Amino acid sequence: MGCLLIIAGGSLTPAQAADDLSGVPTVPEGQASLLSNPYADAKAVGWLQENRESHSAADARISRAPWAWSGKLRAFPGTASEIAFPLGGIGTGNVSLGARGEFRDWEIQNRPGKGVRLPNTYFAIWARPQNSSGGADESSKAAVRVLESRLNPPFTSSHGIYPQFAGGLPRLEHSTLYAEYPLVKVDFADGSLPVQVTLEAFTPFIPLNPEDSGIPGAVLRYRVRNPGSVKVDVTVVGSLANPLGMEDTDVWGAPRGQLMGGHVNEFRRDRQLGLSGIMFTSRRIPQDHPSFGNLVLATTHPQVTVKRTWLRGSWWDDVQEFWDDLASDGRLTDLGYSTPSDPGRYDTGSLGAWDTLSPGEERVFEFILTWYFPNRVRGWWQPLDQGNPVVRNRYATRFGDAWEVARYLVLNLERLERETLAFHDAFFGSTLPPEVLDRAAANLAVLRSPTCFWLEDDWFMGWEGCFDREGCCHGNCTHVWNYEQALAFLFPSLERNMRRQEFTLETAEDGKMSFRVGKAFSPLYQFQFHAAADGQLGAIMRLYRDWKLSGDFDFLLLNWEGATRALDYALRVWDTDKDLVLDGQQHNTYDIEFYGPNPMTGLFLVGALRAMAEMARTVEAARPAAWYEQAARTAAERLDRLTWNGEYYVQRLEDINQYKYQFGQGCLSDQLLAQTAAHLYGLGYLLPAEHVRQAASAIFRLNFRRSFAGEINIGRAYVFNDEEGLVLCSWPEGRAERPRFPFPYSDEVWTGIEYEVATLLVYEGMVDEALAIVRAVAERHDGRRRNPWNEVECGHHYARSMASWGLVVALSGFTFDMAKGEMSFAPRVRPEGDFQCFWSTGRGWGIYRERRDFVTGELIPEIEVLYGDLTGVRVKACGREWVL
Repeated sequence: MGCLLIIAGGSLTPAQAADDLSGVPTVPEGQASLLSNPYADAKAVGWLQENRESHSAADARISRAPWAWSGKLRAFPGTASEIAFPLGGIGTGNVSLGARGEFRDWEIQNRPGKGVRLPNTYFAIWARPQNSSGGADESSKAAVRVLESRLNPPFTSSHGIYPQFAGGLPRLEHSTLYAEYPLVKVDFADGSLPVQVTLEAFTPFIPLNPEDSGIPGAVLRYRVRNPGSVKVDVTVVGSLANPLGMEDTDVWGAPRGQLMGGHVNEFRRDRQLGLSGIMFTSRRIPQDHPSFGNLVLATTHPQVTVKRTWLRGSWWDDVQEFWDDLASDGRLTDLGYSTPSDPGRYDTGSLGAWDTLSPGEERVFEFILTWYFPNRVRGWWQPLDQGNPVVRNRYATRFGDAWEVARYLVLNLERLERETLAFHDAFFGSTLPPEVLDRAAANLAVLRSPTCFWLEDDWFMGWEGCFDREGCCHGNCTHVWNYEQALAFLFPSLERNMRRQEFTLETAEDGKMSFRVGKAFSPLYQFQFHAAADGQLGAIMRLYRDWKLSGDFDFLLLNWEGATRALDYALRVWDTDKDLVLDGQQHNTYDIEFYGPNPMTGLFLVGALRAMAEMARTVEAARPAAWYEQAARTAAERLDRLTWNGEYYVQRLEDINQYKYQFGQGCLSDQLLAQTAAHLYGLGYLLPAEHVRQAASAIFRLNFRRSFAGEINIGRAYVFNDEEGLVLCSWPEGRAERPRFPFPYSDEVWTGIEYEVATLLVYEGMVDEALAIVRAVAERHDGRRRNPWNEVECGHHYARSMASWGLVVALSGFTFDMAKGEMSFAPRVRPEGDFQCFWSTGRGWGIYRERRDFVTGELIPEIEVLYGDLTGVRVKACGREWVL
């Protein structure tokens, strides 16, 4: 490159640029600045030749074997354009990785961001073979590529692809993405590249440890191998636009939002950790503003090259200068800017790691991406720009900025990765059907999507799902979160947190529970609407589940009074004739009200009474357990008599069209939702077992569609053409009259209900039918038509989809009672050889195995505790009992 750099507002020689560094922000005390004399040979090679002990320590840390993959799940080609694998922690937001290896859907600033791309943000590789004497092979031109596979059509944008998104830069020929949540890798292939490249990425995910599963960041490893016969010089460079104040891009591809400017990209180093990187900040955004925050792109590689700020020019001078600079010799020239960016402008920074690979050698170029956006608006719907008060995210109580997050990740990476891999290996080492592992694991992404957030005072909260740019349907909606099981079994402390909100904050003195919470934001919050019968009574059943998972008596006692009031409200308001069968106006998850006796809400009363009976044996209850038991028996007998039609359970109304939006004699897929919950929670059959089995069979037979090509659906369409799926309700021709206006969603397909029904079918011995439903969901989410890590209902990353975890519990035949210190296994699906599954309670998690003794033919059970302490817990399996 030439020695004169043309920069907006004038020109600087490299020496002059170096002098200008005196104005660059200094690194905090104790962390030496790396910017002293960074212009050796006009290149910002930083501390490349310093501290060789740090080099060795870093080598030991990042020269590691690739992860072990189960090979049970699908691979996705780079042409699977809907793939977006989320990277990020619980309550932190995320950025997603596409099948081409691209970073997309930046959702790190406390709001959804589907389709949001950051300009100038990608990784690139520079690779040049050496000659036999170890010098640059002048006959071999360096290969410079964006580390993504080629772009996919359509290419129909009105102005093409703007330079900020590098549409015209060379990429790699092919890519294949493999994912076993929370791990993902992308294999790249390109015959013109002298090295082979794989990207591995993850954010720590450790059941029972929400704090370390709630880190705002990701680990990115580019694994580069030299398959040739000569040495190859390699540089891997990550570029990131400073997004402070940036919300989206306009029609010209330029950022838009509250672009206050003041961007400062500061180069930092921690010698002790062998960590160096760029911290992206803004001096003009106040610390109490919702847009306040910072990011870090760092590396643990010992040999670094940096361009803190791209050229501040016009047109696309910045892209041209960066690409030419990298292509010239694989190093970056820092341009020496010492002033923040102007209002309305943003800065891009690049960080590179370089090395030389001998023939057959493999090196790992490890990068750490972290973010810190501590403030969210205090409330559900308040806009960002009207001076509304803010509340901090939970992670802001642990970290002071993104650099602290990066340091924590690196300092604890060995443990965080080991425990994450322990979960991954235990779960994907299971012999449960692969389609179940696929869907159960994929929907864990909901917990770390913008659907969920976690506040500084420990309140865990969630939308139902998300629009592209904002949340959808607020308030930990009880009748939607009624279905999910993943949070309860993997992060039970957060699930118990939701029960505390429901029973101690949101249940009024008269027992009416707000099914959309908000008092965690303000004690003045009021949700003026009906109570939800399914959500309110389901919360009582979930209280029982959460107590049994944890064995925490204090938790039960704290919520008991609220649960008592909530049940009394149901008996007083929804049971108008006091026969223990709900018949009043019953609001429910279909956003309408059912009237008269019906199995969907009515069975929740039976389940709630049964749960109260069990809990009343432990607490000093005003009513004895026997009262609840008798009430549950009476309620079940009467509900069965009123609603059983000989094939399935129906709604009883004299005139089905008396009220709009009913289902009448239809076969409702959710008719046994409370029974599914009872099976999962250990409450047994709520209705006669034979009737339950017949009804479950009818649901599958009548509501599962092998094709939707000829179906009529006036509602929202989620399934198309020859796809398979389970409709919410059907009216068998000649046997059931369809209401003139049935409940609005009746012809739709919701994955959460598909999983709930599949779980019921497993318990009722119809495993093949259950797996047919799960396979249908998996096949629809093939990466081409839909994103496997984003099941949509009323929004992206819909909470109900976490019902898929119930299949893990059901198929494992896992029961739990930590209050008594007991758990048991009776698998409902067995492979040809040995059986293995993952299990979890509030006290620990691990692996359960069964192997057959070749001599006696007996099944030998075994428990391995990988995390937590289950000392003293009694285990029952294969006709044996033992104490851990």
